[in-house]
Amino acid sequence: MRTSKRIGSLLCGAMLVILLGAACRDRGPEGIALVGGTVLDGSGGPPLHDAVIVVRNGRVETFAPRAGFDMPGNVQEIDITGKWVIPGLIDAHSHVEPWSLDRYLAWGVTSVRNLHGPLDSILALRNRVNLGSVRGPRIYSSGAMLDGTPPTYPDALTAETPSDARRAVDSLVLRGVDGLKLYTRIDSSLMAAALDEARTFNLRVTAHLGLTGAITAAALGLRSMEHLSGIPEAASRNPVALFRAHRQGFFPGWTASAQSWPGLDSTALARVARELAQKQVVLVPTLVVHHVMSRLDDPSLYEEEALKAVPPAVIRDWDTPDMIRRAGWTAEDFAAFRRSLPAIDRFIRMFRAAGGIVATGTDAVNQQLIPGDSEHTEMELLVRAGLAPEDAILAATRNGALLIGADSIGTIAAGRAADLVILGKDPLRNIRNTRSIEQVMVRGMLFPVDSLRRGW
Repeated sequence: MRTSKRIGSLLCGAMLVILLGAACRDRGPEGIALVGGTVLDGSGGPPLHDAVIVVRNGRVETFAPRAGFDMPGNVQEIDITGKWVIPGLIDAHSHVEPWSLDRYLAWGVTSVRNLHGPLDSILALRNRVNLGSVRGPRIYSSGAMLDGTPPTYPDALTAETPSDARRAVDSLVLRGVDGLKLYTRIDSSLMAAALDEARTFNLRVTAHLGLTGAITAAALGLRSMEHLSGIPEAASRNPVALFRAHRQGFFPGWTASAQSWPGLDSTALARVARELAQKQVVLVPTLVVHHVMSRLDDPSLYEEEALKAVPPAVIRDWDTPDMIRRAGWTAEDFAAFRRSLPAIDRFIRMFRAAGGIVATGTDAVNQQLIPGDSEHTEMELLVRAGLAPEDAILAATRNGALLIGADSIGTIAAGRAADLVILGKDPLRNIRNTRSIEQVMVRGMLFPVDSLRRGW
């Protein structure tokens, strides 16, 4: 009798092993292995040819040469021989809105640094996306920007005194923002207070400068600057007229500063470039903004193919003709903007030669700036300004992560977030090949580009 029971127990145990084995087989792959591609990992080193990237649980488990590699079990192997892989792109200056989320992903932008929006709605959108309830790029948000009085935008936080600036920073920290953005009406006294308060919370700060020159801001401790703002003021022999224009309002200030570049002394610009580089200030030049603003009188700008990705209601809300009217821009102004572009490019070369760090940003989704598409235009403009294609890609990946302070993104390496882009063409041969996107991976989930575009 005991023998029968023992045999029965053994049979039951064997059946359990068989059933468990079948259950494991039925579960399907637990990861993805991208096999055979050429990988630019974002470290700045040479590409790795015939590579393997194993992804599990939203992270890169292994990144290695295929030769001699033992493929782990229970992964789906995807042959990407002949393809190129780069880290997911980072738009370091965005104003993300719900309609833009799939557009960013379809153009390979897997993270955005959002630098202003209505405080409640933008933080709520960030949380929904980052928790995975809505598909989209990772969002790092400063919430609402901090401006002086009167504010340029009614949904900005405002400060009239240094104490106001400190309280505003505190309120943003309590809301859980990822950074702080200062705007054009913040003078040096308000900036000093805001930066000091932000340091208490280890909060990263950037600024669109207006009433503070770039060198003064850097001396106060600002380590990130947008649109190349504050640089003409720092390089000008007499910046009084520029500061006066900024006090008059946003458009007078932008116009005066943007048109001043051809008249700036090259020696002064080189000095500013060196000082900013020595202070390890990261510049987000948004060259695409300068170029788009210079072309608002060009009818072809409004017929570009990428605009088909923008909902008609958004284009109506942009109302670019009304913006031109409010700014008071004329044909002469647009011609002056265009004359500034070579000088802006020259400054980028000076800054890079001095060891300065550049990150790509686009200012999308503002007028005529298409989320995702503008990121590629920015890389192309950086190459036109003098960067090598590999450096433009680093500006859109590793440098953006450095700016945000997120070391899990921006590079492809074991343990890092599985955010990457599969390209059909070599981006080192031609920077426009970053547009040859075939698949995008974000949080370890792989999407064919067609599936992202289907709902537009």
